[in-house]
Amino acid sequence: MNIIENVTSSWEIISRSKARSFLTMLGIIIGVMAVIIVMSVGAGAQSLILNQVKSVGSNLVGVLPGASEEDGPPATVLGIIVTTLKYDDGKAILKDGCDCIESLTMYVSGNETINLDDVTVNTTFTGTTASYLDVEDTNVVHGRFFSEDEERGVARVVVLGDEVREKLFGDQEAIGRRIRIKKTNFTVIGLMKKRGISGFQNQDDQVFVPISTAQKLLLGIDHVNMIRAKVDFPENIDRAVEDMESILRDRHDLNFGDENDFTVRSMAQGLDALSSITDALKFFLVAIASIALIVGGFGIMNIMLANVQERTREIGLRKAVGAKSSYIVTQFLIESVVITFLGGVIGIVLGILISILVAKIAQFMGYKWDLVITFGSILLGSGVSIGIGLLFGIIPARRASKLNAIEALRYE
Repeated sequence: MNIIENVTSSWEIISRSKARSFLTMLGIIIGVMAVIIVMSVGAGAQSLILNQVKSVGSNLVGVLPGASEEDGPPATVLGIIVTTLKYDDGKAILKDGCDCIESLTMYVSGNETINLDDVTVNTTFTGTTASYLDVEDTNVVHGRFFSEDEERGVARVVVLGDEVREKLFGDQEAIGRRIRIKKTNFTVIGLMKKRGISGFQNQDDQVFVPISTAQKLLLGIDHVNMIRAKVDFPENIDRAVEDMESILRDRHDLNFGDENDFTVRSMAQGLDALSSITDALKFFLVAIASIALIVGGFGIMNIMLANVQERTREIGLRKAVGAKSSYIVTQFLIESVVITFLGGVIGIVLGILISILVAKIAQFMGYKWDLVITFGSILLGSGVSIGIGLLFGIIPARRASKLNAIEALRYE
């Protein structure tokens, strides 16, 4: 048996009926293409999520209210309102925590309509502390940020993100003007520099007010939504996390064995948790996409069974001149593998092209989307297509090999 001769013969047989051969391959093409796209887009989406988190800063430690499992999300992430975290908790961490904590800020937020004369803008307001600029590593381009005295004194001052400034004032001067948030008038004292999307939020489409002002005048609460601390060096992050947990447990009167009513996470821990979640989601989607390959395999088997019936006299003639059953099996298996391999190659090429297109569109829209096409995904696509050819080709091949030579020659 000459393998090359059989491959050549299979190619000639496939070429006789190009339309039927293409339709036979279509299930494999779609299946392999789907696997490549899902793996590439999944990896790109994962890179987008991780890049967004990394853009916040790798040396940050966050505190959220509510307990959580070791690798699970805090309760607040699930939409549950927890009020255990207070402004004084953050001040205590900054005062009594390790000297590796360079700076600390706190946050509350809400959505509200901002009015300027007859102009109305719906946006997010963030109540934060005077140390926000240092922790977030950003700055104002005009005017100033509010001071610690204004932070504590319920000052009615506001700093605008770039998009909000553009919507409200256009080319007009904004510093010193008064706007209304809810029913309270605020004086614009500063304009933030452009930051774009960071941490899944458009940083330019929000305004900043002192945290005490947001709590008392805009939200009517006495808790904070999050505390974020900036650590001097990455190697000190674990020590900072331990200190922060110890201080908060003491302040919240938690005894030994009591579960924390807060969650302290470093950025590295957050990245690990996100990676685990996105990996699981990605492989789940690959499994779903692989169903198309199974469907395509049944299509291959049906066509090969039809081929056996159409070529019954040919099989009988081969057996009459001495062809062994193993030769017949090999011939039909090779034909099945050639069809599925060609379908796999076409699917890989189309999958790569579509993945590139998706990545370019995402990058054009301003997202930090990495184009990820791994050799493993290409190898998987090729291997699976060949495996399906062997798996679903074995039944038609065995049926062909069991035909009786005399009856096959008499077949009409």
